Amino acid sequence: MEFAAIFALSVLIGALVVLVAVAVGRQKDELSEQNEQNKDTDAPVEENATKAPSKKQKLQQQRPRKERPQQHTFSHQLLASSLKSHSGNVTCLDFSSNAKYLASCSDDRTIRIWSTKDFLDRDHKCLRANVDFDHATLVRFSPDCRAFITWLANGETIRIYKMIKKDDGTFNFKAAPGDFPQKHKGIIINIGIAETGKFIMSASVDTTIMIWDLKGEVLATINTNQMTSLYAAVSPCGRMVTVSKDGTWKLWDTDVEYKKKQDPYLLRTVPCQVSEGSRIALSPDGRVVAISNVCDIALYSATTGELEEEFHGVHSEKITDLKFDINSRFLVSTGDRAIRVFHNVTGYRASIQDMQTMLKKTTNDGVRQRLQQQISDAQSALDTVLNASKN
Repeated sequence: MEFAAIFALSVLIGALVVLVAVAVGRQKDELSEQNEQNKDTDAPVEENATKAPSKKQKLQQQRPRKERPQQHTFSHQLLASSLKSHSGNVTCLDFSSNAKYLASCSDDRTIRIWSTKDFLDRDHKCLRANVDFDHATLVRFSPDCRAFITWLANGETIRIYKMIKKDDGTFNFKAAPGDFPQKHKGIIINIGIAETGKFIMSASVDTTIMIWDLKGEVLATINTNQMTSLYAAVSPCGRMVTVSKDGTWKLWDTDVEYKKKQDPYLLRTVPCQVSEGSRIALSPDGRVVAISNVCDIALYSATTGELEEEFHGVHSEKITDLKFDINSRFLVSTGDRAIRVFHNVTGYRASIQDMQTMLKKTTNDGVRQRLQQQISDAQSALDTVLNASKN
């Protein structure tokens, strides 16, 4: 009896062990299957996670890419060189009276001084003057070439820089202690220095002209009441040119006796293509007139008024300045980051024509020989320029 009870208990315990083993085995199988399913479902998530862009990448994809402005290319047989060092648009140009330097100012907060003797070289070095916390829109050399003045855009004031020559021939630039006070009510369109170097002029769109001393004191204020002229330029030859909204340029003779109340008199009116912001320049020898129309330049004979040369698409933006060098050899222009330097072939030809006219009229043998030599030299210089441009 006891044996039967013990046997029955053993069988029951064995059955329980078998049931537990089966249950554990099934649970393991279920867990392994679940793990495999999790792996299968997790795999694409991980793959997608690696491919999913980050927030930074999403922002970059959403932001439109800023395309770098393509560098404007221009070529012409009379283009002597292109000066490129400014990182911003150039707003103004000026030649020194000794013909050695060209000053340029830009919205990159710098003023650069270029050597004119490098115009025909491949490399163009320049000296840089920094404009602290502002940028210059106008620049003018002093008559003695020892300083230059600038008009500051944000400060709306005139600042003087002294040019201190170093032993190696280069310059240090030192700004004057204080800027001029703000006096004009309108935007300044031009500044200049008198030939004596003692007075500074500033002209505004409000038709006023102010005369300053070198310390920034206003000596006089003149209201011109002129609203029709777009731009004006005076040449050392004593003549002035203006370009007007009516589509003409005018040549004036300013070499008159003002003490006798004589007014400048009009020499010539010539139709031309103009636009808002057109610039005009008269060569120092009074022979050539240059006019800008947006991105184009036209050259006229000041003697005949005839159109002699045209340059199209010189700059990528509207031309902001035109200047002849003091010897009338070059015409420079700007409107973007580059400064274009052109051979003044129109001036060479006009000079030869003037001397040939004088040769026909003179009867003095000595004068005739000198004129013939000058004509020969001018023709040789012209041929050199034209031959170089062909190559």
